[in-house]
Amino acid sequence: MTGLPPPSKKKLGLVIDLDTCVGCHACAVGCKQWNSGGIAGPVTDENPYDKEPFGVWFNRVHSYEVAETPATSACASGNSIATELQQPAMTLHFPRSCLHCETPACVTVCPTGASYKRAEDGIVLVDEDKCIGCKLCSWACPYGAREYSEVEGVMKKCTLCVDRIYNENLPEAEREPACVQVCPTKARHFGDLGDPESKVSKLVAERGGVALLPELGYAPVNRYLPPRPRRAGGEPLADNDTAAETGGGDVVKRWLQRALKR
Repeated sequence: MTGLPPPSKKKLGLVIDLDTCVGCHACAVGCKQWNSGGIAGPVTDENPYDKEPFGVWFNRVHSYEVAETPATSACASGNSIATELQQPAMTLHFPRSCLHCETPACVTVCPTGASYKRAEDGIVLVDEDKCIGCKLCSWACPYGAREYSEVEGVMKKCTLCVDRIYNENLPEAEREPACVQVCPTKARHFGDLGDPESKVSKLVAERGGVALLPELGYAPVNRYLPPRPRRAGGEPLADNDTAAETGGGDVVKRWLQRALKR
């Protein structure tokens, strides 16, 4: 089985804002386009014009109808007036891709070393020359982030566009994953989550970003920003009236975990 490198200080990953994701699938299509001609290409499709097409997608977007969460009273710091927080009934668009876990089960179950985690930046990759298509990694991944290519007989997955983010031939502003580049609502953010001073780390701290199913123990690097809390009636809180200030952060986190486990 494959071993893991020592924990890296640099932890590249994504922060996805569920408050602004509109479920347009631009991230999925942009990812498909870039990676089909890049390090992971071809990202194969099978029966693309048939009634039941299927194929390899590193990004997938799921949509859930979420029931209204009952309002909860919480007092703002230094303010004796209670604020009614709730989440109205809504459609939650949930983008899903590899979370580049700190201790990924997909790596440790690999019998050939094809699945591996980079020590320098924490990115989890697949060496297709070593992959024998046994699918152990896909069975071990609890997030469903592995994609098997029936055409090539090997496993594929999100690479964080490793052939793009380090490409010095690209302008610095374009050295980020394709899914981040194409998102029309800027719901996706990329950076070093191991650096507490990075933009993504500060965004997670400000918005109460959460890991997906942390109780499983795989320590995913990617973070999800929950929908912003609303007052009773659906009115959004003011920009300076955050969940942390109103005491509603824990309420939103519990709501998000319930939604993602459905």
